[in-house]
Amino acid sequence: MAAEELTLQSHIQHHLTNAKMCFTDNGIAFNKACSEAGFWTWHIDTLAWSIGLGILFLIMFRSAAKKANTGIPGKFQCFIEMIVEFVSDNVRDTFHGKSKLIAPLALTIFVWVFLMNLMDLIPVDFLPAFAGYVGETAFGMDSHDVYMKIVPTTDINMTAALALGVFLLMIGYGIRMKGIVGFVKELTLHPFNSSNMVVQVILIPFNLLLETIALVAKPFSLALRLFGNLYAGELIFILIGAIGLAQLPLHFVWAVFHILVITLQAFVFMMLTIVYLSMASSESH
Repeated sequence: MAAEELTLQSHIQHHLTNAKMCFTDNGIAFNKACSEAGFWTWHIDTLAWSIGLGILFLIMFRSAAKKANTGIPGKFQCFIEMIVEFVSDNVRDTFHGKSKLIAPLALTIFVWVFLMNLMDLIPVDFLPAFAGYVGETAFGMDSHDVYMKIVPTTDINMTAALALGVFLLMIGYGIRMKGIVGFVKELTLHPFNSSNMVVQVILIPFNLLLETIALVAKPFSLALRLFGNLYAGELIFILIGAIGLAQLPLHFVWAVFHILVITLQAFVFMMLTIVYLSMASSESH
């Protein structure tokens, strides 16, 4: 019984481990050799899949744009136009300002995050097993030492990087619309204010603390929400894949439900980004 639990535990752990690369005193190292590398460890599977899916997004939409014409559009062009129109409508209804960046940014976030989430529907053992086979046959590695996580959004580093990008845009839009002085005033003179100058100076540290927490909580929640939902979904797929013969119908049922989660999380990330940037660029607090 203990051996069976250990096998199941190691199976789950293997699927939840990223392929790592780091630099040591002896040169480039991978996976287990990077256990002591600390912060400067690269999750190469997350980087490869996220960059690859980003390039796929660019190729798809560029191809549709080049083939666009005034005649009867094809099915693929109609599909792309529906996505663009859907995102455009949401931006128009949500962003209360003027910016040429917001609509392309929202489109990029929605499609890119959706594509990364969509990788969760690929059978959990297929690509990791293939990577293990290639590592064993081509490089003489133990297949158990070859890792491959194909869903970038199940890596907190990826979702945190996306959220950090949104955070920097929030600050940039805030400074652009209000100026540095106005941005600092927003952080220090709200939510508590007083006509008495002495009282206002006393309130500045409290206002700064509360506003800083509120500002940081926005990207923090973006990162954790996306990561938590996709990580939980991946874990359930792994558990279903470990139960044996009954996995196919359960896998199908969960996959159908998970399609909603995949789409919804991409939509939520996009909408909250638009809302946060709209709030940051608003003239009033």
